[in-house]
Amino acid sequence: MSNPNPNVYIIVDQESGEETESESEEDSEETEEEEEVQEEFIPVTESPRVLSSKEGEKGGEGRICSSGENSQGNDWNGGDIDGLFCPICMEAWTTTGDHHVCCLPCGHVYGFSCIRKWLQQRGTSRKCPQCNKKCTLKDVRKLFASRLVAIDGESQKRIRSLEAKCISLEKKSAVSSKKEAECRKREAEWKRREAVLQQELHQLKEKTNYLEHLLDVQSRMTGYAPSIGGYQVQTLGHNLGSEFNGKGSFILQEELRVDGARLFDVDASSKILLMTRRLQGLGGTHVLTKMSLVAPYERLDISLPSGTKAVRDLRICPSDGSLVLFASLGKKLSVLSTERNNVILAYDLPAAAWSCSWDVNSSHQIYAGLQNGSLLMFDMRQTARPLESAKGLTSYPVHTVHSLRNSTIPSGVTAILSASSVGICQWSFGGSEERPFLVPVTGNQGVCISLAYCSSSDDIIASYRPRIDFPNEMASSQPLLTPVIGQVVPVIGQVVQGSHVHLKRAGSNCYQKLGATCANVNDVRLPRSAIMNIENHGCLFASGDELTGELVLQELPSFTVVQRLKLPKHPIHDVKYVHAFDGGLLGCLSEDILQLFSNHALK
Repeated sequence: MSNPNPNVYIIVDQESGEETESESEEDSEETEEEEEVQEEFIPVTESPRVLSSKEGEKGGEGRICSSGENSQGNDWNGGDIDGLFCPICMEAWTTTGDHHVCCLPCGHVYGFSCIRKWLQQRGTSRKCPQCNKKCTLKDVRKLFASRLVAIDGESQKRIRSLEAKCISLEKKSAVSSKKEAECRKREAEWKRREAVLQQELHQLKEKTNYLEHLLDVQSRMTGYAPSIGGYQVQTLGHNLGSEFNGKGSFILQEELRVDGARLFDVDASSKILLMTRRLQGLGGTHVLTKMSLVAPYERLDISLPSGTKAVRDLRICPSDGSLVLFASLGKKLSVLSTERNNVILAYDLPAAAWSCSWDVNSSHQIYAGLQNGSLLMFDMRQTARPLESAKGLTSYPVHTVHSLRNSTIPSGVTAILSASSVGICQWSFGGSEERPFLVPVTGNQGVCISLAYCSSSDDIIASYRPRIDFPNEMASSQPLLTPVIGQVVPVIGQVVQGSHVHLKRAGSNCYQKLGATCANVNDVRLPRSAIMNIENHGCLFASGDELTGELVLQELPSFTVVQRLKLPKHPIHDVKYVHAFDGGLLGCLSEDILQLFSNHALK
């Protein structure tokens, strides 16, 4: 059969040999079928062509192109359209109608109308357009499927192999991650241990240097004690002539856990202890905790009025142990009853309160030192306003207030001793002196950070640290002692060498300086100390050593060290001493730990 359209052409592989008789008979039968069914030929613009392997295809397979694309050299890739489009007309086949999806015995798939027309146009040489395998119209089989999708077996195998490799790699990665996490954990633990050992080594070096310095000073003085400001300073050696030698020592009686405690005071008559605490949790509520000094040391938390904020000072009334005075940063001066367990009196203050004190001569008068440097005097019988108000020499906070005994004070005059960073001041209410005055005998010691007073003996100890802007031989800074393992709150600041100055009242407005000694103090924190007037034995001074983390007991006025008490934690927040019926009771509050020391030999 001749090609009805000369623009449509087919190029196939050249074949050697002639067709067999059977093939001729099949061709004649197909010719008869074609004559019965008159069909139109594929239009020129829509007709594809098949190129033989001699034009560049591999394996002798033909490739299909439209005549319009031939001029531009664009060839179709049959793999891109398998299962989607008829490779003859490049249109999607259908599941019904003339373009029904069908296949040849070789397995290649076409639209029925397209393959029928294709085979009719080939005449007697009917072959598959893609593989050139002989076929007839009788070999065409319709396929009844919504869509044909060919799965590549090799690709499936590669996918399964890659998935198995991925699973194996994920397992190996998980094991490696676990081992890496364990290694990091071990590394962190070893680094922590190394840091602890380094700190301990540093502390030992500091202690060694400190002791070597003391030995050097002692040797250079050839038996004479060093001095500060012309007053003798005793070294750490025990004085063999000390009045306390042979009188026993303070022994740890009890160690109690008191989370969040910062201040405390003791009422020996009723055997109770009251402390200020900040409860853990959201908001950090401030409470007062009343604790019995008799085992099993029962406790009771007393809630404070809203707006009280942190308590900066706490004092139990010396004449009535059921009343407690406390000053807070919430601009409140309050009196609490331990019998009712609530606040019975509260004064509003013009500024935050840093300190407070009971009047040792009158049980109904109380005092408050403010953050702005002022001092207020109240009479608990008058609740409306303060009885007296006086401005300080500076606007620095008054961090300590003590009421002085009337033994050397004129009648009708009330004297108060206070401390701020500028030094020690004496205030007088009811006399001719209205303005406070600095106690002159302390000299230029530096910044006053603590003031201890014993009303029964009139002994005064003021603690100082060097000024930052003032050169001082004692200002050699040392790294701060690292807290023990397990301590949550770190110690802030650094250790510097300050001093303790011992004074004694010599008149209404006169003071005598009895001695001074070096002290390891913190350059930031305000420490607490106590003077222990032990009947028939003299006085001891209890203070913390920031370098060694110990509570040091020194005999006055020589400042001879008579005992060093080891503390489980650092820093020291408060120190108190009371003389009980069974001997002296010394309390020391460090970080979340309250230690009670007793000396039954001092009855």
